[in-house]
Amino acid sequence: MKNYISVLSICFSSFACAQPLIPPPDISVSEVTRIEKTLSSDQMEGRKVFSPGIDRAADFIASEFKSAGLETLNGASSYLQSFTMLRPRFISAKGTIDGAEIPEKNIIAFSTKPVVTADQSSGYQVARINASDTFNIKVRPLLGSTKNTIVFVDPEHETPFNSLKRFKRETFPKDNSVIFVLTEKSPANFSIEARHEFTELKLANVVGVLPGRSKKAEYVIFSGHYDHLGIGKPNSNGDSIFNGANDDAAGTTAVIMLAKYFAKQKNNERTIVFATFTGEESGGFGSQYFSKQFQPEKVAAMFNIEMIGTESKWGTNSAYITGYERTDMGQILQKNLEGSQFKFYPDPYPTQQLFYRSDNATLARLGVPAHTISTSKMDSEKFYHTQEDEIETLNLENMTEIIKAIAISSTSIVAGKDSPTRVDTKQLR
Repeated sequence: MKNYISVLSICFSSFACAQPLIPPPDISVSEVTRIEKTLSSDQMEGRKVFSPGIDRAADFIASEFKSAGLETLNGASSYLQSFTMLRPRFISAKGTIDGAEIPEKNIIAFSTKPVVTADQSSGYQVARINASDTFNIKVRPLLGSTKNTIVFVDPEHETPFNSLKRFKRETFPKDNSVIFVLTEKSPANFSIEARHEFTELKLANVVGVLPGRSKKAEYVIFSGHYDHLGIGKPNSNGDSIFNGANDDAAGTTAVIMLAKYFAKQKNNERTIVFATFTGEESGGFGSQYFSKQFQPEKVAAMFNIEMIGTESKWGTNSAYITGYERTDMGQILQKNLEGSQFKFYPDPYPTQQLFYRSDNATLARLGVPAHTISTSKMDSEKFYHTQEDEIETLNLENMTEIIKAIAISSTSIVAGKDSPTRVDTKQLR
């Protein structure tokens, strides 16, 4: 009798032993450990962009996608989705406003042209940020403009104006230029010239596809970022490698495991895209490029997976969903988990704006029900962005159960039976 009670106690404390969901996911701790251990090993050198380590990680992920039997995206010759960034180096700037010279420090040009010039007759649209305006609110749509634009900024905003210079790092090649000029005037006549040199940089996401059956033109995306911080100053233990076991080798491991699982099932009605992104830590460049390859209305859902290697604030068998309230996707996932002890919660850290800080954000801004699933205790994750973020700090058994929960909870969406409500883009900041 004692043994019988003991077994029941174990089962009721475990997701795997709760009322069974058939078929149980074929996702093992040993396989999760193998993949996580490889991605977070010292051999990957912290997976920093533009490093040999991240290239090794990309090759490993591609080999796992191949072994799972995934296809490449749009018939590409490789699982690597390569793209180019430009790194600018400021050379000079000069200009006049109504005949008066402008100090070089009062001109900031965002352009991918070596030489950009603008005057009142060159067709630039003109905008102004007045002293009474909220700078951050006004500047966001201007930075995203697709037209040649010159923006005159009141000196009241000198401090945030100068902070724009820190954004002048890597950028995508583009056709238009946006020029900011710090001045009290809204001039009738102006002439601006800015010069930069550019270094071309190559990056690559790793993307695999499992074509759908009856709804092949509808997509479900599982994603995570595989880049991290690389090698830095040694800590007190002499460790200089930021292995990024939780951030985000854990999410990348989940994507690989889900690819293997769904490839074995062979029953997805919608096409599933498995994407591991580069450049998340340096600006979300990989997910931004990836998102441009899809018509957002054809993406039914995006499961972005970030930092699931540690227990959530609620303990095991739980995770949270960023932007939970923006769609009914979380409710669908929980419905599919009926009979289990696993629980998805709304994001408990709303002040940290996590919905906007991960690779789901680009597609979410286009209306896609795109959310990040995480367990990271953002108020107390002591190994976050440190050299101590290594595999030994992870709960691999719980991480495996989270991956199983994602597999089960996504079933009706992958099958085309459920379609989460869309994000209301008018409510996004």
